Amino acid sequence: MSINLATKLREGTKKSHTMAENVGFVKCFLKGVVEKTSYRKLVANLYFVYSAMEEEMEKHRQHPVLSKIYFPELNRKQSLEQDLYYFYGPNWREEVAPSLAAKAYVQRIREVSATQPELLVAQSYTRYLGDLSGGQILKGIAQRGMNLTEGEGSAFYEFADIPDEKAFKNTYRQAMNELPIDEAMADKIVDEANAAFGMNMKMFMELEGNLIKAVGQMLFNTLTRKRGAGSTELATAE
Repeated sequence: MSINLATKLREGTKKSHTMAENVGFVKCFLKGVVEKTSYRKLVANLYFVYSAMEEEMEKHRQHPVLSKIYFPELNRKQSLEQDLYYFYGPNWREEVAPSLAAKAYVQRIREVSATQPELLVAQSYTRYLGDLSGGQILKGIAQRGMNLTEGEGSAFYEFADIPDEKAFKNTYRQAMNELPIDEAMADKIVDEANAAFGMNMKMFMELEGNLIKAVGQMLFNTLTRKRGAGSTELATAE
């Protein structure tokens, strides 16, 4: 019996999705308030997260479950390196380090890879499906908010090897629905996806201090007072 894991994940992470949308940093971002110091720290953190995730997925590319959702065309490490070069300069590798939340996130990815690799399905789903779903919208917000010219500082949102993102998302969901797993593992994957949402949220929360310094507490309060109706694919899968 096949398990509709894509639907199970979407339904099982709705609450986490809404919570992520209501983190102050994300709400400000979606309203066009993008502060460069905070944003480049986010890019640095994402670099460490994706590097770990992509290394572990590569390691398990022959795994009976993970091989089914191993799509190297999704990889973000190289595009994040381009963005870090833009934001930090040629010596960016000496300039960046993971925050506490990013370190914990990376540690979790390494841990599940070593102990229960199937849970990397949840980690991949949470990041990549979100990137594909909202990438172009978020790219536009980032470019306008930081006055970026085309091709500078926004490589993260570009999937050069995926010409049709909507079709690819369908392919990805279909692959998830055909994974050779049982209900118990499907439930564990949903739990892990919720944990991944939480780790993303902690990374965003760390950035709020810099953002408040830049825009002022009053403006920050105004921007974050009401629940946003937008969708944050910055952090989340759809």
